[in-house]
Amino acid sequence: MLRDVAFGQYYPVDSYVHRLDPRVKLILVVLFIAAIFLSSSWAALGACALLLLFGVAFSRVAVSKVLKSIKPILFLIIFSAVLNLLFYREGTPVLSFWIIQITDRAIRFTVLMAVRLSMLIMGSSLLTLTTTPVALTDGIESLLKPLKAVRFPVHELALIMSIALRFIPTLMEETDRIINAQKARGADFESGNIVARAKALLPILIPLLISAFRRANELSDAMDSRCYTGSKGRTKMKKLKVTYRDHIALFVSLNIMAFIIIDKVMALFPAI
Repeated sequence: MLRDVAFGQYYPVDSYVHRLDPRVKLILVVLFIAAIFLSSSWAALGACALLLLFGVAFSRVAVSKVLKSIKPILFLIIFSAVLNLLFYREGTPVLSFWIIQITDRAIRFTVLMAVRLSMLIMGSSLLTLTTTPVALTDGIESLLKPLKAVRFPVHELALIMSIALRFIPTLMEETDRIINAQKARGADFESGNIVARAKALLPILIPLLISAFRRANELSDAMDSRCYTGSKGRTKMKKLKVTYRDHIALFVSLNIMAFIIIDKVMALFPAI
């Protein structure tokens, strides 16, 4: 069910990755995403996959938990794969039927795109699985602190992102409860065509929206009652500190990133 969605959920264990500085983890995720999009060969993608495997292994997060993060976008991956197979015309045809023509380069491009999307989601979900919303808020605020010079609301932006991540699991559970309640009243969400299924979602969306607005109102009242006034005059109980673990993680990631960049340059300029 929807509660199986991994993105936005925190997996509370004591591990090497959990103890990393949240700022370093945010930088590592950005580097990982950049590496995925720069990868144009199987060797480069293999390096990205190796980095992801290191992250999962040293985080002690269950592999099934990371793999579940792909579930919400599985339809998107399949849909884009079908489109790429049908409309990517470059390369040697390996299958021709009526107006359908699939080439070898289309197959390669499709597999590369599917692997990229899957690793992108798994790497991003690993960040939320190993970092609490409070730590993420502190990390984002610290990294964006230079923008305060131009009066950018850094603290407020970080708080919004943290609250959004915090309430993803809550809204998923709320949706699950509403679905079960509607099924107990005889609602059918699985039969009929696409239009019928879309109409069947209305009894779910309306109470979910009402519940979301009610929670937002309660959160606003709670913040007002605690005299929340933004970042002005606020102090932190825990100071962020970069340790030797963070240096090791950055060193390994930067080396893999350098390998991917060299591989990309060699692909663009084979004469070098």
